[in-house]
Amino acid sequence: MKARAEHQDWPQPLGEEAFHGLAGDVVRTIEPHTEADPAALLLHFLVAFGNIVGRGPHFEAESHRHGFNLFAVMVGRTSKGRKGTAWSRAKRLVAGADPGWAEHCIQTGLSSGEGLIHAVRDPSGISVDGDPGIADKRLMVVETEFASTLRVMARSGNTLSPVLRLAWDGSPLQVMAKQSPDRATGAHISTIAHITMDELLRELTGTDAASGFANRFLWACVDRSKVLPDGSQIPEADLQPLENRVRGAVEYAHSLGDHEFCRDAEARAIWHSVYAGLSEGKPGLSGAVTSRAETQVIRLACIYALLDNSPVIGQAHLRAALAVWGFCEASVWFIFGDALGDPVADEILRLLRVPASKGLTRTELSHAFGRNRQAVEIDRGLACLERYGLARSKTEETGGRPAVRWYAVTRKQTGKL
Repeated sequence: MKARAEHQDWPQPLGEEAFHGLAGDVVRTIEPHTEADPAALLLHFLVAFGNIVGRGPHFEAESHRHGFNLFAVMVGRTSKGRKGTAWSRAKRLVAGADPGWAEHCIQTGLSSGEGLIHAVRDPSGISVDGDPGIADKRLMVVETEFASTLRVMARSGNTLSPVLRLAWDGSPLQVMAKQSPDRATGAHISTIAHITMDELLRELTGTDAASGFANRFLWACVDRSKVLPDGSQIPEADLQPLENRVRGAVEYAHSLGDHEFCRDAEARAIWHSVYAGLSEGKPGLSGAVTSRAETQVIRLACIYALLDNSPVIGQAHLRAALAVWGFCEASVWFIFGDALGDPVADEILRLLRVPASKGLTRTELSHAFGRNRQAVEIDRGLACLERYGLARSKTEETGGRPAVRWYAVTRKQTGKL
């Protein structure tokens, strides 16, 4: 992928509502003692907690069962964003609630769909000597070098992208290949990934960004929050109460069994007021990457409810989820801007936005492409830009045949995107 089509400001810090309840207390306790971004601390904790509680508690939307497994990517300006530090801090608190989860359910090394399925496979059932499979179907995948995963995923025949999509959905996992007989049902897979901005734009293909792969992830722009030359240790007296509260929340979640979450009356009223905006389709890559907004918010809200030992989603839980989503959506716009995913349209937009540009005709655009693009491709790109309000045309009298000149339209001018 090429760089963003238009400059965006780095997202504003997470709103205070995102730091509700136990999750907020965890971040406030850790934050003074780490260089990690508070947003990274919060998301690592929410993703880890959503995995450790397992597949029992759920939410149903349009007859589809949603577990509370989340996928999230921490995107840093550089490799010094302290993303790994955020994971180690969050893991410490969650792991104490279930040592078995910490020992057996955290893995790394995503490379193929077959490998992911094997990590949560069902028993083979072929004979008494067959593969017993994996009993605990929770899997917390942590990829600190997500660029490598994206490179592998781009190889012809690699099945990781479609299997990850099924994993997020909670669907049965299987690859239709004779040499890969593994199948996995009832898996509960969560993913945390780390990458830099440059790596992401270089390695994520337009197809994966525009398909159902990228929109299953929460994307968060994170940065180093401070400089602590001598490091800092969190007093054990501050950590122990938090570990006890996390353990209590995990035990509460497990006690609910196959519990279906719903919203209380106040949360339902808020949901009705925001649903249209969340579910409205938006153009371009950013629109594609944020197209599962309502489902992401539901999963986040349920996790906040569980952390409060609540069997229903209250207004505070929904507001916290909306604050997290707002930050992730702003991160997506910073990362992808208003690129459309059409290489011709995006290149035309870049050319039109050159500061010295006074607009370009179709002929001038053809020359800019080195005459390597057919007229129909340029026309399609211009039509795409016009449809989304990113470019406009003006007919100019030349004394002969009128010329049509195209100009870029900024987001501020249109109020769109």
